[in-house]
Amino acid sequence: MIGRLRGRIISKQPPMLLIEVGGVGYEVEAPMSTFYQLPETDAEVLLHTHLIVREDAQLLCGFASEGERQLFRHLIKINGVGAKLALAILSGMSALEFARCIHEEDSAALVRLPGVGRKTAERLIIEMRDRLPQPASGVEVGTTEGLKTAGADADSEARHALEALGYKPAEAQRMVQKVAAEGLSSEETIRAALKAAVSR
Repeated sequence: MIGRLRGRIISKQPPMLLIEVGGVGYEVEAPMSTFYQLPETDAEVLLHTHLIVREDAQLLCGFASEGERQLFRHLIKINGVGAKLALAILSGMSALEFARCIHEEDSAALVRLPGVGRKTAERLIIEMRDRLPQPASGVEVGTTEGLKTAGADADSEARHALEALGYKPAEAQRMVQKVAAEGLSSEETIRAALKAAVSR
């Protein structure tokens, strides 16, 4: 089991990272909550990881904090929630916001996440209620450093990232157009689009 990686960031294409550790490049899928906290390309990063081994593939997921990894591990234990959906949930809202939705039984907010239907939202609330502590007051804020591409390229990267998280191409396009502003990096565009989608 690979539990942690410390290495140099080679590339960042949400939701995929390439990290070089001792001359070996590891492809790591990470939620946007982790991307918001990543340093620049070529900088060193430390990620908490979870390795998923399937018959047809091995998937390495990376997280900025142990808390995020624990929440991911709780999510994938729920029937009908796989790694892709768990990453989409962590990308769509912070752990604090997710805990609030669970304890307030706010299924409407959960349904706005890609891949989460009414039944899945209800299952999440029932099964996660006892696993998550009551959220404290305050807001989790990640840094906005990271992907610095701006303009048309940033919008394109943001669209691709949203599609990789499970949004349909037309929906991803609408989400980006709704929040696109001159000078925003792709990461800032993704963050704004996801926030708008969850809070609408």
